[in-house]
Amino acid sequence: MHIVDGALSNDVVIAGGILAVGGIALGLKKMDMEKIPAAGIMAATFFVASLIHVPIGPSSVHLIMNGLAGLILGWTAFPALFVGLLLQALFFGYGGVTVLGVNTVAIALPAVLMHYICRSGIRHSHKKVAMFWGALAGGGAIALTAVLVTLALAITGESFIPAAKLVVLAHTPVMAIEGFLCACAVSLIHRVKPELFDSFIPVAEVRHA
Repeated sequence: MHIVDGALSNDVVIAGGILAVGGIALGLKKMDMEKIPAAGIMAATFFVASLIHVPIGPSSVHLIMNGLAGLILGWTAFPALFVGLLLQALFFGYGGVTVLGVNTVAIALPAVLMHYICRSGIRHSHKKVAMFWGALAGGGAIALTAVLVTLALAITGESFIPAAKLVVLAHTPVMAIEGFLCACAVSLIHRVKPELFDSFIPVAEVRHA
């Protein structure tokens, strides 16, 4: 899911960089002392999970866990995942520095979208309902990331369209795996620290719920 340096056109790289800066700025603005430990944990989770690559044809796949990051962090997922991507690019050469903005948007924006789509569902009193929404967040985030990567490659040039299609196909099993893992994580949080999800939602909304 990491796009490498030199693969994208300058326009796509610049647009991705601008969007990433905006997302990171908003994430930092919304970050408070309560979110810092969770942001660090989710950045480390993403960093470790995405280091394990499984080759599939000319490409490879790996876990991302951006759905869970989005559920817990909201907009703060942008700076958290950016840090993970930056460290991977610098220390392991995954992705690249020039495409860091595009990679950040492709991974963090789906996390934020899943946060807003699923945040009410994961707080449901019935654990199985909450797990369903957790699975949707985990699998949905991967699906959206694949779509954004595909879009970036397709905009760059028609020659990348076959590779873009492969990205979506190769990550279909990853969607299922991440959906399962995210559902399990939601179940665990419901048992040991249910207030974790409420703590990242505005107080007015929590009272209304």
